[in-house]
Amino acid sequence: MKASNIGKILGGFGLLLLFSSPFTLFFSSGSFAIAAVKVVAGLVLLGIYFATNFKQFGQFASRRSSFFFGSSALTLLLTLGALVAINYIAHKKNLRWDLTEQKIFTLSPQTMSTLQGLREPVRAIGFIPTDHPAYEALQATFDRYHAEAPDNFDYSFKDPRRYPDLAARYDLHEGQITVVLTRGEGASESHIALNVISEQELTNALIKLTRTSEQKVYFVVGHGEWPLNQPMPMPGQRGRTTSLSEMKQQLTQEGYVSQELNLAGGTTVPRDAALVIVAGAKGRFSPSEVDSLRQYLSAGGRMIYFAEAYGEPGPDLSGLLAEYGVGIDPGVVADAQFNSGSPYVVLSLFYGQHEISLPLKQRELNIEFPTSRALNVLTQGLAEGVKVVPVVSTSPFGWVEQKPDDKPAPGEGERTGQIPLVTASTRGTSGAPDRRSDEARLVVVGDSELLMDSNWGHEGNRNLVMNALGWTTSQEDKVTIRPPDRAASTLQLDADMLHRIRFVSTDVLPLSLLGVGLAIWLSRRNK
Repeated sequence: MKASNIGKILGGFGLLLLFSSPFTLFFSSGSFAIAAVKVVAGLVLLGIYFATNFKQFGQFASRRSSFFFGSSALTLLLTLGALVAINYIAHKKNLRWDLTEQKIFTLSPQTMSTLQGLREPVRAIGFIPTDHPAYEALQATFDRYHAEAPDNFDYSFKDPRRYPDLAARYDLHEGQITVVLTRGEGASESHIALNVISEQELTNALIKLTRTSEQKVYFVVGHGEWPLNQPMPMPGQRGRTTSLSEMKQQLTQEGYVSQELNLAGGTTVPRDAALVIVAGAKGRFSPSEVDSLRQYLSAGGRMIYFAEAYGEPGPDLSGLLAEYGVGIDPGVVADAQFNSGSPYVVLSLFYGQHEISLPLKQRELNIEFPTSRALNVLTQGLAEGVKVVPVVSTSPFGWVEQKPDDKPAPGEGERTGQIPLVTASTRGTSGAPDRRSDEARLVVVGDSELLMDSNWGHEGNRNLVMNALGWTTSQEDKVTIRPPDRAASTLQLDADMLHRIRFVSTDVLPLSLLGVGLAIWLSRRNK
């Protein structure tokens, strides 16, 4: 390549450095030294251009090179101008993309609906020093909440060492990160303090702070149901235990109060019951217990029945469920294609048209049923006014294994096809004597093991169960997708590192690419 052509390429790089130096000084780095180095380097490269092309200067105005040089400079100026304009617009619009696998910088639907539903201002006070490693992450979380509800969510940070009066007021412990959410002013102020700072904890605290009343949930006992307050053997895994502790904790976080209820001896369901849950009953219900549940539902009660794979509800309770359009087949559901390694561990994303499953369907979340019973949607023998719909079903490859063994396969006489796994029933009760509500609601889930800690971490399972609770208790705002348990795969960066990354990404890299493109273009034009 001729020296004059090399000079033109270096001259193009020189122009790039000169024209981009103001951008470096005022936008990308703010460093006067770096901007000065670019100016000096640009002048040197332009000097090389003039030195290698001085013979052409006398003919510059009359030759094609004048047009070539002018058009090159104009193209360069327009390109740099476009880059500056794009960066300015992006800065003003503040557009962000969350490219993390777990979407750790995106608020969940439940968080957004909670923030949008705030009726009065809530203030978050972060009691954490500015030099604490968790300070920036917490501030970023607060920023996202404030951006979603700028009028009703605000925040500030206080160093507890400098504000001992506030530390004493909120009973803070020294050295512990604490966030206090407050609502109201003066004597009417209410607050909640939390030490585990995550989106899930923060959103649940908001829900509790703004909720005017708690919902009482009774768990029926006396038939081998899963215990609410103690560990239990894990089904099919000798020596291992599990519990319902995570489910119970979630209930508390979302404003439910859980209590056990024994219906033996004709005990009626208490008047303060927002919901009755039967979780994994293995023994039969007596006629008097069934009558108590029947009276409760006929007066507008709300109930969720979680079936147990190796238990039988008995003819009396089966008759009550049949009145609400649901039958439970003997055996265990299997699916040859949609499963989690075993045909008995059914995976489903086959949802019906119902409020409970709509958010799950939109998010395309799988539900994992470890050992589910098959449900039947009945059309005859229903109580007056009952309507029942399937909420979740198997794939078309499902079947009912009547005698489960280690070689599951559809056999003669066994039910096959798309089998309901969750159903929802309603019944108008506005004219019922001693009514509790205008509509009875019953959800039947074919698998009670969804409630166990070992399965609760599955995002689809957790949201299905909590959506069922929200729907049965007529709390539509709780039919949503909750913040997932996300592993924060983040890298802590200090201010200097962030400064360097911004300089490389917004200055060095774009200019390098532009320079290489300009060199290729000049080389081809000079051939």
